[in-house]
Amino acid sequence: MIVFPNCKINLGLHITNKRPDGFHDLETVFYPLPVCDALEAITHHSLQFESSGITVPGNANDNLCLKAFHLLQQDFPQVQPLNIHLHKHIPIGAGLGGGSADAAFMLQLINQKFQLGLTEAALVDYAAQLGSDCPFFIINKPCFATGRGEIMTPITLDLSGYSFLLVHPGIHVNTGWAFKQLTPKVPAYALRDMIQLPVAEWKNRMTNDFEGPVFEAHPALAKIKEQLYAAGAVYATMSGSGSALLGIFPKNKIADILWDVSYRVFTIR
Repeated sequence: MIVFPNCKINLGLHITNKRPDGFHDLETVFYPLPVCDALEAITHHSLQFESSGITVPGNANDNLCLKAFHLLQQDFPQVQPLNIHLHKHIPIGAGLGGGSADAAFMLQLINQKFQLGLTEAALVDYAAQLGSDCPFFIINKPCFATGRGEIMTPITLDLSGYSFLLVHPGIHVNTGWAFKQLTPKVPAYALRDMIQLPVAEWKNRMTNDFEGPVFEAHPALAKIKEQLYAAGAVYATMSGSGSALLGIFPKNKIADILWDVSYRVFTIR
């Protein structure tokens, strides 16, 4: 069985409170985009995991796909060992949620393959045990998110009339460092209302709190955002704590931009 975990972007991102447990409360809008990994699993006599494509850092035994497998196997003994192959295409450490998507899609794959009968709500609960962004990829529709990102309300937001340019310059932004740069505060506007405005009105209204400190530390990211606007984007933003930048353009009107050869650029028409 093979599935294709997709990425997400953040449209608006505010850090509103630091919690007693050390995490932060936030509010954001998650929006799925079709830049995908490939995740394949077949039954096997022993549990195996391998990856290709972009190198996945760290110990393979700590991969979220394996954690998702063990999470379900401990509750459902009918889940048999799998030979799992992950082909990484979504940039890592870019604020696009690729690892979280892989974990959530692994849960769904196992649920379907072994006919566990888990509901969407049950899968969301399992996904929340794997990471704050993971539950979104179970729903995988535009959502207004609060809490650590795991409290989600689906919203009506159709951007199919636009084209997207996603730019990842390969800069790594440490998420823990990024959070330490911020002072949580209640935003000046209600994001749930702002997201319903025409996209052309988002510029200078809908913001990502991380952009200030991250752009100061990495001026190249601020330059990418400027280039996106100069090329005709109606809205441009950094996703999550970075370092991927997104430009939203009128449909099929993405201008040719000469990017640094080291950048990974994805065009979504």
